[in-house]
Amino acid sequence: MSKLTRHSRMSSQSRRSVRTATALGTVALGLVALSACDKPTPMVTAAVNGDSVSTEAACYDDGKAIPEKEVRSCLEKKAEETVSVGTGDKLRIGVEPETADSGWLVLVDGKPALPDAVKKTYYSFPGEAFFQQQSATGQPAGAKKSVQVSVVETSGGDFKGIWHFHLKNSDG
Repeated sequence: MSKLTRHSRMSSQSRRSVRTATALGTVALGLVALSACDKPTPMVTAAVNGDSVSTEAACYDDGKAIPEKEVRSCLEKKAEETVSVGTGDKLRIGVEPETADSGWLVLVDGKPALPDAVKKTYYSFPGEAFFQQQSATGQPAGAKKSVQVSVVETSGGDFKGIWHFHLKNSDG
């Protein structure tokens, strides 16, 4: 084999090695970049009259229980998404199947809206139910202008995820 043939063969092998190393380096860098990304949280959707908004969890730890000391601050976070609801409208709240399997609660301004956890992927509410107020004597008072609705994934007494929506009374 001549020197020229050996040189061009080595050069070709050398180039192939460089391309292989570059490709492997790119794949490794891509994997490192992906591992640095947060996994998206499950979504919760609120819909009224065909308009809908979805939100990621205010607090979520990949399906594990949120530590008790963090629950209060999570519940106090303000909603980023707003939905307008009027008298006669239906508010539909939808959750992902995994959230439904665990069960979820609905809180209105921090107070339970339902006596038990929901185990379905969606639930409908009459819109006016969220804005009713009672006076100190228990008599109906004027309707609220807005409320914060929180959806809480729960399992065995633990809170596993918390989502928030701001509901605006379109009648008031």
